[in-house]
Amino acid sequence: MYNPLDFTGKVVVISGGASGIGLGTGKLFAKHGASVVLLDINESQGGKAVEEIAAEGNKPIFMKCDVTNEENVSSVINSIDEKYGKIDVLFNNAGVTVRKTVVDLSEKEWDFVLGVGLKGTFLLSKYTIPVMARNGGGSIVNTGSGWGLKGGDKAAAYCAVKGGIVNLTRAMAIDHGPQNIRVNSVNPGDTDTAMLRDEGKQLGEVEIDKFLADSAKGRPLERLGTPLDIAKAVLFLSSDMASWITGAALVVDGGGIA
Repeated sequence: MYNPLDFTGKVVVISGGASGIGLGTGKLFAKHGASVVLLDINESQGGKAVEEIAAEGNKPIFMKCDVTNEENVSSVINSIDEKYGKIDVLFNNAGVTVRKTVVDLSEKEWDFVLGVGLKGTFLLSKYTIPVMARNGGGSIVNTGSGWGLKGGDKAAAYCAVKGGIVNLTRAMAIDHGPQNIRVNSVNPGDTDTAMLRDEGKQLGEVEIDKFLADSAKGRPLERLGTPLDIAKAVLFLSSDMASWITGAALVVDGGGIA
């Protein structure tokens, strides 16, 4: 029987793939038969991620990639194309945050957050789209945020990146729909990852468990998200079940901005 969630024979590229949401998404795609390529700047975590995913599904490959470096991105995408001959799904997930206001941010911090999140999404898309178009189309999912749709405190650069990603997604959907390339954003709320825990430290929180518990308060579903929660949404948007969905901003946040 036809299974719209079967990714056997599909090539899935995930940036920020060594941990958190990227790792969780890699696991889920591998379980559904995909050939997964994890991109990350952290080689040691990347090696661990490969083994962790291999224990549950198809063994992925890891490639070190600085998503802010055009030459590096171009080389990595070319290598993937040479190995597999195609890219079916790109999950632009790499991102960082510095929890400060515009007054407190340094120019270097601003450039760092925008470079990884927004420039990285641009560069990976720039070099992946021609590969997808040559092979008849594909799906791109960009990681936005609830804070890409509303504001948040002490997160000026992060909000700028995520708002940019949400609208960049719409622009890409318009431009590349005729090439049968669907482009959507997934917009998580607070998700239990190392990045969220680091945010707590940046904000001076001493009791991280309390910080995480407080982050879940006020949500209708009364809990933090997990990487798997977000991964399921990415899998859906990348699958044939979402064959007529493009330019959408799917919020996955337990009702946080409802």
